[in-house]
Amino acid sequence: MRKGIILSGGLGTRLYPLTISVIKQLLPVYDKPMIYYPLSTLLSFGIKDILIISTPKDCSNLENLFKDGSEFGINIQYKIQEKPNGIAESLILAEDFLCGSPCALILGDNLFLGDLVDNITLSKIINNSESIVFSTEVSNPERYGVIVFDNNNNPVEIIEKPKFSNSKSVITGLYFYDSNAPKIAKKLKPSPRGKLEITDLNNFYLKKSNLKVINLKKSCVWLDAGTFETLNDAAQIVKGMEKMTGQKFGCFEEICFNLGYINKDKLKKIINRHRSSDYGNYLKRFLKS
Repeated sequence: MRKGIILSGGLGTRLYPLTISVIKQLLPVYDKPMIYYPLSTLLSFGIKDILIISTPKDCSNLENLFKDGSEFGINIQYKIQEKPNGIAESLILAEDFLCGSPCALILGDNLFLGDLVDNITLSKIINNSESIVFSTEVSNPERYGVIVFDNNNNPVEIIEKPKFSNSKSVITGLYFYDSNAPKIAKKLKPSPRGKLEITDLNNFYLKKSNLKVINLKKSCVWLDAGTFETLNDAAQIVKGMEKMTGQKFGCFEEICFNLGYINKDKLKKIINRHRSSDYGNYLKRFLKS
């Protein structure tokens, strides 16, 4: 069974002074903490054993938010990343937690609004242990890991933040790996900026022909809420989509109920805690429907 990792660390310096006293993953995106969204994404893939990796000063705040996850019918554990040594280090830190299981790693500031893939593809992903990354086209690929394709449109390389690129297809912050990922991450050499780069790990898999690239559905909105502008945009987009659809994105309690992880009585207790908020009112309407 695949396990999940949420990397919720870093210094968040691009969001100073907002993140001087709290990590960005606890900042609000519209009506809920940012970390609700990546947690919901992992749950949507049927992943209920999750490790949250964060900074020494912020792990306790995240633990206060979710506890051990049993209230929601899931298992949440916590691990400290002493310094922001790169995304790939999270796989090394998670090795004992994974205990030989394949995993899904998601960045705590990445939001996926809507279905990432169709139901057939979702079922295939859930029922195998392949290594997979998710791609989408953007107007500013120089900010991301860009996928280079050969003449047959097969991915051959991922280049991190290239100055110039003919490709607009980039890798999002959600990665599925087989059970070898921690072992491979240990063999990576730090980049010139002193970090274990996730792009290096992905290129290792790609060169071994062990990495599948799946395009996000056109209807799925991907947001990287790591700057003032994108954080504000994310809040406005979530607000607009929720108003238009009547559906609340990042409401992980709803997902847990739909998957049978919690029953009506447990959901009622959660609703009672949120009773004076719009969030609680949404869950109340959901339960009645």
